[in-house]
Amino acid sequence: MLKFIIKGLLRDRSRSIFPVLVVFFGVFITVYFISFMDGFEESIIRQNANMDTGHVKIVTRAYSEVISQKPTDLSLLEVKDDLEEWKRRYPELDFFPRITFGALLDVPDSAGLTLAQGDVAGMGIDLFSNDKESKRLRLNDALRLGKLPAEPGQILLSEQLFTKLNLNLGQRITLIGSTVYGAMAMQDFTVSGAVEFGVTALDRGGVIADISDVRRMLDLEDGASEILGYYTGTGYKDKVAKALALDFNKAYSDSTDEFSPLMLTLTQQNNLGEMMAIFNTSMGVMIFIFVLLMSIILWNSGLLNGIRRYGEFGLRLAMGELKKHLFWWLVVEAAVIGFIGTVLGTAAGLLLSWYFQSHGVDFSAYTTNSTLMYENIIYTHITPTSFYIGFIPGMLAVVAGAMLAGISIYKRKTSQLFKELET
Repeated sequence: MLKFIIKGLLRDRSRSIFPVLVVFFGVFITVYFISFMDGFEESIIRQNANMDTGHVKIVTRAYSEVISQKPTDLSLLEVKDDLEEWKRRYPELDFFPRITFGALLDVPDSAGLTLAQGDVAGMGIDLFSNDKESKRLRLNDALRLGKLPAEPGQILLSEQLFTKLNLNLGQRITLIGSTVYGAMAMQDFTVSGAVEFGVTALDRGGVIADISDVRRMLDLEDGASEILGYYTGTGYKDKVAKALALDFNKAYSDSTDEFSPLMLTLTQQNNLGEMMAIFNTSMGVMIFIFVLLMSIILWNSGLLNGIRRYGEFGLRLAMGELKKHLFWWLVVEAAVIGFIGTVLGTAAGLLLSWYFQSHGVDFSAYTTNSTLMYENIIYTHITPTSFYIGFIPGMLAVVAGAMLAGISIYKRKTSQLFKELET
């Protein structure tokens, strides 16, 4: 029977091509939409982890209460020995100290007088002894002018800041800020290059220097404002990270000491937990509505395809074909059409998703005024859901529509048959 139905569909293209195309485009759009939304969520997590939060972050308890202000005076002190102990206890994590600070960037002339000034968001990372941080921030890919710092005293600026202040490579600049003890801090740097971070909030005025230079500037030797931890083998898993943070805080954090270390997970920072919960809920609702709408469209397509063939059904019933045989014939035929369209639509959706998973979609034109930390280039993300989500509208909806149309087969009367045959 199945072989006969397939032959019939191939020979009568009016019954197969249009229904298959409807299913194909419906499934294609569904698969790509799901992959894009998954990629957008992953972009937010990845960019926040790389640029600011880590998978986990260790700060002082006092620092955690005003973490958005990045208070240098509440930084971790004498962390070298503690850091070695934490590395031994949690080998699944890579730990990296960072110093984040705000400063005033002053551009002097040859006489030392100010030519231009601008506020900057500074970051001190390990640039010389370990290349993992520069790789994580993709500094080589982000480099637009010059080169990465290769020796103490060199600094990277965002390309927008570099252009805004009309700077030149190799030019001397001065950062003016506040030390860990509240005194004024001033440090000269040489501009080694300009980068485009790909995050609008940082591209407006971000600077990066080696952590040793920033420590000297802020009088923070053997200290760090934050220590970021990254899982070495897997990506971020919220439940795993929360369990590890709970173990760390039981072992090392003292609620009576405001300068004792405290571990925070990614979702416990920058309101990311609430934001991701809202995002996941919204995405779930959007996916449900989208799949529901596609299901209704494909259901309606199957229904109309069945209604248009009432004359054929009447003739076959008049020739003695059983109603149940005709009903199941219609259902199997719809299932074949749905299966072919779903497989082709899923394959096309996965192919397009794979392309944009490698090349990405440029959203920089829409993030000019955004303060949300996600990448300007959004990459789709193919997950196991992408492989089967299309079968919900592609198979179930079409078959359901055919079954609804087929119910009328059992309501056919002799008078209706003669009238249909006459016309």
